[in-house]
Amino acid sequence: TGMSTVLYIKNMVCPRCIETVGQVLSEKGFKVQSIKLGEAEVDTEPSQQQLNDIDLSLKKRGFQLLMDKRSQIVNQVKAEIIHLIHHNEILLVNLSEHLAKLIGADYSSISNLFSSSEGITIEKFAILQKVEKVKELLSYGELTASEIAFKLGYSSAAHLSSQFKKETGMTTGQYKNLKDKNRNPLDQVGNV
Repeated sequence: TGMSTVLYIKNMVCPRCIETVGQVLSEKGFKVQSIKLGEAEVDTEPSQQQLNDIDLSLKKRGFQLLMDKRSQIVNQVKAEIIHLIHHNEILLVNLSEHLAKLIGADYSSISNLFSSSEGITIEKFAILQKVEKVKELLSYGELTASEIAFKLGYSSAAHLSSQFKKETGMTTGQYKNLKDKNRNPLDQVGNV
């Protein structure tokens, strides 16, 4: 067919995941044209048998191939939010506009689909991811609360701190002083 195909893959949350998924696809004889968090584009359209085969190999490594459109969109939203919050220098985008453009659908339909599938809103998912990022940055202890607030697109350190307290039950200062800092794996954040 000469058509390239985009495969949507669940649980890709780090640069190392990209490498692993790329290896799996190459081993299966596909030429990977582009790959990023949550998706990979290959040079041909895999048959159903090949898709099942790829899925099996991915599952052994903790990933999963998403076959239906709904899961693909939810996955795209999650992967993009994780990318924006965890792998970006500074968060400056308007999330709803950004996602609508990325996915090519209006935001309210994406938002409804996400909520009905995940049991939480996109906004809430983004907040939970931000909280994880704040925990990470606080653990390193290199940035002040205002610097962290700026990096994650909060209007002020106070705004960040109140959101953090609402989600974790403690202030950023208290978290920083914890001996045992509990952080959640990114692919499990927001799982009900």
